[in-house]
Amino acid sequence: MGERGQQIVSGVNHIGSEEATFPIVCETCLGDNPYVRMQKEPMGDECKICERPYTLFRWKAGSKGRYKQTVICQNCARMKNVCQVCIFDLDFGLPVQVRDKFLSEAEKLSLPESTVGRDYQALNNSQNANPALTYGKLKHHPMLKKLARTAPYYERNQARICSFFVKGTCNRGDECPYRHEMPKDNGLDDQNIRDRYHGTDDPVAKKILKQAAEKFQLEAPEDTSVTTLYIGGIDPTAQIAESNIRAAFEEFGQIDSIVMVEKSNCAFVEFTSRQSAEKAAAEKGGSNLVINGARLRVSWAKPKRGAMSSSALVQAAAEGSAVKQTALAPAGSGVYPSMNPMVQGNAPIPMATAEQRARQDQRQQ
Repeated sequence: MGERGQQIVSGVNHIGSEEATFPIVCETCLGDNPYVRMQKEPMGDECKICERPYTLFRWKAGSKGRYKQTVICQNCARMKNVCQVCIFDLDFGLPVQVRDKFLSEAEKLSLPESTVGRDYQALNNSQNANPALTYGKLKHHPMLKKLARTAPYYERNQARICSFFVKGTCNRGDECPYRHEMPKDNGLDDQNIRDRYHGTDDPVAKKILKQAAEKFQLEAPEDTSVTTLYIGGIDPTAQIAESNIRAAFEEFGQIDSIVMVEKSNCAFVEFTSRQSAEKAAAEKGGSNLVINGARLRVSWAKPKRGAMSSSALVQAAAEGSAVKQTALAPAGSGVYPSMNPMVQGNAPIPMATAEQRARQDQRQQ
């Protein structure tokens, strides 16, 4: 029997070809022109991820943009919730590596990298009308909301740089469809579609994460007596105990105490020294703490209003700037300060003397 009768692995690509009527693309890749003319070619190319034939779409992204085409099939795009052209997340407009960094291990979808595993999973997803996809149902992480790029960025659709212009041999002038610019060595040109899809070794993602680390770095409070870090977003189902938190922070220095607040799903870690707390905040600050597969938020704890350390209180009392001396009643009077009306500013009117009363009577006569 032939390949179709035996259902062997080498015949899977020929059996499960994709048929689509419209591509899964982001607004940036469509371009700024509201009227787009697309070229559709069934089984026109091989998916760069699963290596299965799919329906190829090609169009011009705007009046000044270059021609674009889909590079992965729709099954692979749905599994990762990404654009078929730029492989960016459809909800946040970010690379897969940036999005997966702020998600827990339970929310990530691991895909097989072997040929047999990719064919098996692709065949199951194509036969299942409603696959159990996870990325479309994710809870929006606060850091992802800050880094999201929802507005279209049409400069990404610019034409490629003319290689003949770089060599100095282009004779087309203004009629050349390519850009006459010198290339910039920014390390973003060496990109692999498969690495970008799986979220590994993506230079664009590394650049975004580096900028985010510089922009959203935790600022240490001015009060040097604060040595406590706040840990939020503790999921009760993750079964995170005090021992897990201690194991995650004990490498930065000696820990004074750990307080778990189950009602608020948070915890407080107090270090013995400010230097240890700053090291922990620099390493685990933001959303860089993962315990039992759950990603937690780490920030500096805010001191209570009006609360002062014992040393600060003693110093302030000695200087007379923090503790105000209250006017007390005369010694031996047997009254406490609140009984003295002078303290409240309600002093009684002084009684007139006998001479003053006599003068007042003479005036009235």
